[in-house]
Amino acid sequence: MTTQLEAPRLTVTKVGSALGAVIGEIRLGGDLDPGTVATIRQALLTHKVIFFRDQHDLDDAGQLAFARLLGTPTLAHPTSKSLDGAEHVLPIDADYSKANSWHTDVTFVDRIPAISLLRAVTLPPYGGATSWANTVTAYANLPGALQALVDRLWAVHSNVYDYAGRIDETRTGGVDVKVLEHREQFVSQLFETEHPAVRVHPETRERALVLGHFVRRFVGLTQAESGQLFQLLQNRVTNLDNTVRWQWQPGDLAIWDNRATQHYGVADYDDQPRRLHRITLAGDVPVSVDGVRSTPRTGDASHFSSI
Repeated sequence: MTTQLEAPRLTVTKVGSALGAVIGEIRLGGDLDPGTVATIRQALLTHKVIFFRDQHDLDDAGQLAFARLLGTPTLAHPTSKSLDGAEHVLPIDADYSKANSWHTDVTFVDRIPAISLLRAVTLPPYGGATSWANTVTAYANLPGALQALVDRLWAVHSNVYDYAGRIDETRTGGVDVKVLEHREQFVSQLFETEHPAVRVHPETRERALVLGHFVRRFVGLTQAESGQLFQLLQNRVTNLDNTVRWQWQPGDLAIWDNRATQHYGVADYDDQPRRLHRITLAGDVPVSVDGVRSTPRTGDASHFSSI
């Protein structure tokens, strides 16, 4: 289904019933007019993740200039290195790590990014798709009894549980040194934050589950109980009917609402090179359904993002 939006020539085509749309007839950059930017942002809030094809002229500077129209860029990451000379751009490089686990970006800090923008730079000849899941519909489709439970549930998120911690020991010669260095950098500063399992989206007022692989445990439950409950809820998020899968092409840019989604980089491209550049935009501190804000336990993320 394709619909015409108010911005001149801008179109949006749904790619899945749960989430996802392709925005067409546009060349991205820092010179877009306010009406077009507002239309893009509304499409993002509606479809949770939006895709742009054929943005071949977009480089790091252009990606950043466009990102600034949507919000305030954070540093590339609270601990990991940005690109040289580009403090807001994080390389997602298969040589160092593979994001093959469901997560929402940077939930181990209190100020979770609002929006992420990911641009294809180097793609493998096969594989390497990314999937997204809708955490709003996952909550909405829970039985009433489960909603009542998760509305009062809190979880501890930590960066020691990131995909970067999965050290690759399958390559010739044992642990890959670059992967190990990336892991050590990622956990060079410990962050732990208590988030509500359900947050109220600050713009749409929708309720969304806050889960993903940064969750270490639920407050007040044992590790075993936490694991069982986490898997039950996480399965609701990542049910295939609640996801969309995007096969990258050169010139692609994806933007997702980090407050309403999880994503997973599919590691089905062997040792082929794969590199994408990510910029995240500052968000707020999540608020529970009864108005309580997330609380940092360990680590100060004020250097990463303003709130």
